Order: sequence, then C-alpha cells, then structure tokens
Amino acid sequence: MESNLLGEFLRARRELVRPEDVGLRSVGLRRVPGLRREEVAMLAGISSDYYLRLEQGRDRHPSVQVLDALAEVLQLDADATSYLMELTRERPRAQAEPRPEAPASVRQLMDGWPNNPAYLQNKFADVLAVNQLAAALSPNYAVGVNVLRAVFLDPDEQLLRRDWEETVTEGVASLRSHVGPDVEDPRLVELVGELSVRSELFRRLWAQHAVRPKRGRVSRLHHPLVGELDLQSNKFVVSGTDDLILVVFHAEPGSRSADALNLLGSLTTSTG
Repeated sequence: MESNLLGEFLRARRELVRPEDVGLRSVGLRRVPGLRREEVAMLAGISSDYYLRLEQGRDRHPSVQVLDALAEVLQLDADATSYLMELTRERPRAQAEPRPEAPASVRQLMDGWPNNPAYLQNKFADVLAVNQLAAALSPNYAVGVNVLRAVFLDPDEQLLRRDWEETVTEGVASLRSHVGPDVEDPRLVELVGELSVRSELFRRLWAQHAVRPKRGRVSRLHHPLVGELDLQSNKFVVSGTDDLILVVFHAEPGSRSADALNLLGSLTTSTG
C-alpha cells in the first residue's frame, strides 16, 4: 500500500493548531483536536474538497502557492515548511543501500581530539565512528549502536541524561528532518517499527510529525564516574558523504564540567 505522508503530515499539524491561534472562535463541542479540515481550507483560500483530497492522498502535487498558504495556516516554521515542500516532490522508490563507512580522514580527525568527545553518525543515528573520550561518556557511543534506539530503550542511557525528555523529543524530530520523504527506506522502516512496538512515547512523538534538523545544544549528563556534565554539542554535516553527521562535544573553559571532562579523559587514558 502506497504511503500518504503528505496527508499524515497535514492532519497531524492541523491537530496542533487551536482555533483561537488563527483568529477563529471555538464554539460548541469540537470532536477533533485542533482545526477542522474546512477551517484549514477556508484560511488557506482553497476549497474544502480540494483540501480533503490532499489529506486523503488523492492529490499529491499542490502548487507552491497552496503549500505556502497551508504552511502559514498551520504555523509551520522554516524547517517544517521546507519538509512540507519535499513531501510533494517525485522520488524514486527506496531501495536498501549498504551502510556507509566512516571516512578515514574523519576518524583521524576525531582521534586527534583527546579533550573533545566526538562521534560520527548517519542520518538514521547509527554510530559509524567514535573517539576514546566519547566512548567514555556512554557505552552507547560505539560503532554499530543506534543512538536514538539507545536513548529510548536503554535504562542506563535514561539515567545518564538529565535532559532525557528533551533529548528523545529532539531526536525524533531530527530523524524526521534528516530522512525527509524517504520513509520507505528499509533501514528507517526497521528502526521505526522496532521503536513503535517497544516505546509508547516514540509512537506518540513520531505521530506528531515534528521536524527539526540536528543542531547544536547543551547536553546535560550525570556520569557515574565524574558526576554532572554540561556539554555543548555541535553537529557538522560531512561534505562528500551521504549526509553523515559529525557530533563534537566541549565544555565551557574553566567550568566545573571542563574539570570533570578532563578527569574523565585522565581516567580513560589510565585504564586504556
């Protein structure tokens, strides 16, 4: 059965917009959360029948003008609007591809950062390479581990992350952003299928269709050896690869977290 990602996205996002958010009065009992289809159509300046066809997948190629109008009604930010545009473009049928390898130059670069934890992942959050200090932060920073799967399903990972709820929410939105319309990719189907079965929270977050590219943020950890760490994480897309992402952590110079990270590095070196 052909997927209807455009319709799913429109339905999920209109359910997040309250009538009062767009200047409508909410009168009487509403059977559905958010906006009704006819309300979205009216505000976007299109017919209710045409909007229904979009949600049902009977029309998959609306004009840019219609998409812009829908994005405004649904209060989409720039990332979500770009994602909406991508959903309407023709794409070849997804096929299984070999898992990419970490470029040797990137591995050498990471190994040359003894004071900065770093790992390389693909767009599905599979770890492809990791340096020694990153491995000391979490055993799930290891080649072959899927970081998103780990943060949802590994209890130790939940204990490590003081900002666990923020981490998983961002992780799901980031996955949506990086895979784009390629929801039939066999690797994605496998990952989403497992997490949907094993995590009610993942099912709920995935159904929201939130979109947010992987950006830098402060990761708040509680490490079993060195205590609390507040680490800035920066993400870099590696040019010349299939959207591989290099994640690098650092602590604010002179901070307690910097001291703790240095201690972790010395412990790693002494036991290495």
